[in-house]
Amino acid sequence: MKKRYSLLLGAAALALAPAAAMAERGSSGHLNIIYWQAPSTLNPYLSGGTKEVESASLILESMARFDQDGNMVPWLASEIPTIENGGVSEDLTSITWTIGDGITWSDGTPLTPADFIFTWQYCTHPEGGCAQASSYDGVTNVEAVGDNQVRVTFGAPTPFPYTAFVGSESPVIQAAQFADCLGARAPECTDANFGPIGTGPFVVDEFRPNDVIEMSANPNFRFPDRPYFATVTFKGGGDATAAARSVCETGEFDYAWNLQIDPTILAQMEAQGRCNVVTAFGTSVERLHLNQTNPDPALGDIRSTAEAGPHPFLTDPIVGQAMSMAIDRALITEIGYGAGGQPTCNVLPAPELYASTANDACLVQDIPGAIALLDGAGIVDTDGDGIREYNGIPLRVLYQTSTNAVRQDTQALIKQWWAEIGIDAELRNIDASVFFGGDPASPDTFQKFYADIEMYTNNFAGVDPQAYMANWACDEWPGPDTQWQGSNIQRFCMEEYDALIEELAGTADLQERGRIAREMNDMLVQSYSIIPLVHRGGVSAHAVTLEGILMSDWDSELWNIMDWRRAQ
Repeated sequence: MKKRYSLLLGAAALALAPAAAMAERGSSGHLNIIYWQAPSTLNPYLSGGTKEVESASLILESMARFDQDGNMVPWLASEIPTIENGGVSEDLTSITWTIGDGITWSDGTPLTPADFIFTWQYCTHPEGGCAQASSYDGVTNVEAVGDNQVRVTFGAPTPFPYTAFVGSESPVIQAAQFADCLGARAPECTDANFGPIGTGPFVVDEFRPNDVIEMSANPNFRFPDRPYFATVTFKGGGDATAAARSVCETGEFDYAWNLQIDPTILAQMEAQGRCNVVTAFGTSVERLHLNQTNPDPALGDIRSTAEAGPHPFLTDPIVGQAMSMAIDRALITEIGYGAGGQPTCNVLPAPELYASTANDACLVQDIPGAIALLDGAGIVDTDGDGIREYNGIPLRVLYQTSTNAVRQDTQALIKQWWAEIGIDAELRNIDASVFFGGDPASPDTFQKFYADIEMYTNNFAGVDPQAYMANWACDEWPGPDTQWQGSNIQRFCMEEYDALIEELAGTADLQERGRIAREMNDMLVQSYSIIPLVHRGGVSAHAVTLEGILMSDWDSELWNIMDWRRAQ
């Protein structure tokens, strides 16, 4: 077991990036960041959107983070707990974290074990609808051990205990600030959600939801010489192309995130010499979710819930399989992603130990095969209008995604291919700030899923997929009882899958964990409730004057922003 942990953690104790010679806090002046999907909250527990998680990561921190190579590094903790150093119990039922010396919140009060205990209670409250609840799966208790240690106890042996309080999706929040925000009251705590007190390098000066965040250096940050930037403007909104231009052509911004644009155009921008394009591959997959519940608007408030009943035809894997076979993933990748993408048939594409090869047939488009599959199942066009029927119901789907040129190009291609096999698609795109916003009152969020099919990218922090694959547990469906939070977006549910979640949580051997995770991936993909398209690398751009950027796709790509600086 000790050997396995050594292999898993790798360079877990890597030191943070060295400080620039003679640099000091605030010496680099002002930093302008643009995320063309604007954050709607700075509480990552109330939104599964990447834009919320990453913007909040400048303020809120966790015990450990994942660097640009996927190595775990201590953050708020003094070291990574392992069996070797006594931090992980021999029976794998607990992990004990030691808080680093002298760490305070930005208001000057000390960070204590009570804050971690509260964070666990906050996210696991049955009425809270925590978007990151899977990070705390299996945790039965969080307790203080002395003044500076936090023990996390699991209900069963947990071979990979680095989920709670690890990575950008599971930060600690201040118990004093959020004390009155438990359960159903969580979304109502506007002041706390929009201006969380954190331990990170920056503090919030002003937050305008779906627009802009103004931040300044945390005066109580534990590294006296950092962050090197005194102030940050975090601008949201617009589109990916405009964001790229603002860095690579006009110089209005210093850093632009998620440049999902024509790769040829991006290369032309970079050639002008004002920016560097950076790419990092991790686990991001652009995919289609096929709603397994009925989204018919006539059902009113119960649409896309268990009460609405199953989808009229998307619960039949034959329909989903034909839709998948009709797609040319290689062409989508070439046109939309270039070197920043790879065609994939898996929702879990990496690390290599967990990547299945059982679904690789999808890499080759097969429209004749899709037609034959539907014909053989008796799903045919009976009235000659070019659209097949399933038990008398025309195969017409509402296919939605966020507003983005690459996604709209992908939609248009897929609509054309589906038309060739007798399936009609109505296309809809929603402003990304709304689509990923998590507002329980909005009908247009990806969690509510008021459509038949929706497309977006998701990934997981770190290198172990246990918490990520648990996203598709039957009890992870979003719904009104959870403020529409939940990770099982397509409303997939199989008892056999839930059993594999439990098996993975109780398996220590790495090779066995790989086998179980691959089986889970295959079960999901072969249910055709989800159709993977492209293994996406994160593609961003920064001004040539910026130094210290170590882009990670295993965590927030802003994970080491305290080390960013302006070239002298």
